[in-house]
Amino acid sequence: MVCWWAEEVCLWGGQVPPPFFDGAPTVRRTLRELRETVSAGPPYDAAVMAALAQDERAGARRLHAACLRRIERARAQDARMAAMMRFEEEARQNGFRRIAGVDEAGRGPLAGPIVAAAVVLAHPIPGLNDSKQLTAEQRESLFACLHQDGHAVAKAIISAEQIDQWGIQSANYGAMARAVALLEPAPDFLLVDGFTIPGCIVPHRRIVKGDRRSQSIAAASVIAKVIRDRIMIQLDRQYPGYGFAQHKGYGTQEHIDAIRRLGPCPAHRKSFAPIAETADTGLLFQSGGKEPNE
Repeated sequence: MVCWWAEEVCLWGGQVPPPFFDGAPTVRRTLRELRETVSAGPPYDAAVMAALAQDERAGARRLHAACLRRIERARAQDARMAAMMRFEEEARQNGFRRIAGVDEAGRGPLAGPIVAAAVVLAHPIPGLNDSKQLTAEQRESLFACLHQDGHAVAKAIISAEQIDQWGIQSANYGAMARAVALLEPAPDFLLVDGFTIPGCIVPHRRIVKGDRRSQSIAAASVIAKVIRDRIMIQLDRQYPGYGFAQHKGYGTQEHIDAIRRLGPCPAHRKSFAPIAETADTGLLFQSGGKEPNE
C-alpha cells in the first residue's frame, strides 16, 4: 500500500518535506499553520501547493485559491515591471550605462515651489508607478527604498518667488537641469517625463506619460512628489488658513476662497491667476525710480 503522502516525498527529492503534519504523516496541520506557511509568498514551494491542492477541507481550498490569485498578481507585476524597463533597456543597448529618469512636481499649483528630481536606479523596484497613482503611504515607502541599495537621487527646488521671476516654463526646465547636474556620478542618458530640456548637454529622450511607462521616471516622480508634499505641509504650519497641507497649493475652491478671504501670502505665486488679477501692475516706464508727480 502506498502512503497518501508519498507523492510529497517525491517532490522533495526523496526526503520528507517540512512537516505539514506536525512530525507525523497521519496528523495534518491546522489551517492556521498552513496560512502561516504561505504568508510570506509568493513564490510558494511546490510541495506546499501540492498539499493544499489535495486537501479536501473547505478552508484549505480557499487558501489554495488565494495563493493562486497571489501568484497571478505577482506575475502581472513582474510583467509590468519588465515593461517599465523597456526604455532603459533600449538605452543600454545603445551603449549608455547611467540612465536617469527626470520628473517634476508642482507646475500647476498657485502656491509653493516646483520640485524636480533625477534618479538612476541600481535595479528595478516593485510597485513603482506614477506618484499620482500611489497613496501617500506607498510614496513614503518607495521614497525610503530609493535612498537605499545604491540608487542615485538628486533634487532641485525652485521657489514661488523664482517662478514669478523666471516664468513657470523656464523654472520647470531650470529645476530639471539643476537636478540632473547634481547627480553623482553624472548620468550619460536621460529619460524625461513629457519634455526635452533646452540647453541640456546630456543626451535625453522625451517620453509622454513617462511616469507610467518608465521605472526611472516613476522613481523621479515619487521623489519630487514626496519632497514637495512635505514642503507644503511645512508651509501650512507657517501660513495657516489656506489649507496647503490638504490641497498642496492647487487651485481648489477651498484654496481660492481662502485667498479671497485672507489675501495671498509669501508662498503664493504672484504671477499666477487669480492672484495676479488682484495685484497692481507696475509702471511700464519709470524715471529715477519714482512715479510721476510724486
